[in-house]
Parts: sequence; C-alpha cells; structure tokens
Amino acid sequence: MPRPKSEFDDLYPCDFYTPTELLESGQMYTVYEIARLLQDLEADAELEPGEEEILLDWAIPWLLSHGDDLVIAEPPTDADPGFYGLREDGDLPGES
Repeated sequence: MPRPKSEFDDLYPCDFYTPTELLESGQMYTVYEIARLLQDLEADAELEPGEEEILLDWAIPWLLSHGDDLVIAEPPTDADPGFYGLREDGDLPGES
C-alpha cells in the first residue's frame, strides 16, 4: 500500500552507480554480489539472514535499467545464479 511522503522523516535522491563505476572491467558478478556492491559492501560480505533479499530489491531494478551496458553469462549449473559484467567491445559474437 502506498504511503504519503509526509510519513517519512527524510527523502533522498535516488542516485545509483553507473556500471563502470561499480564493476571491474573483465570481471563477472552474480546479482548477489552486485547487490552488495551497490551498498558499498565487499562482493563477498557476510549478511544477516534476510538482508540479501532486501539488497536484491535494489539490485534487480539496477540491472534492468543498465541492461544495455552489461553482458550476461549462463550459470555453471541450473542451481546457480547468472553472471553479469560490463559490456565491452568484442564481448558478443559479431562485435569487434
């Protein structure tokens, strides 16, 4: 259910990192690692139970809004998440 803005003590700009600010060239990351990086945590930071789901609420829209700047790789197994990285020249077939 939506809530009135007046119910919140503070409002902040919705500024997110760009892919080049967040991700290292030549590296691939899971959505879970990206979620941590978006919160200025280490990609392998330990989280309290339930925190990961909250962080994913930030990461999934970020991935969708920056899809043109990213590439995705199939997960190693069906039980693993996919991997995302910066889209660079020559990453995709037919690109040079």
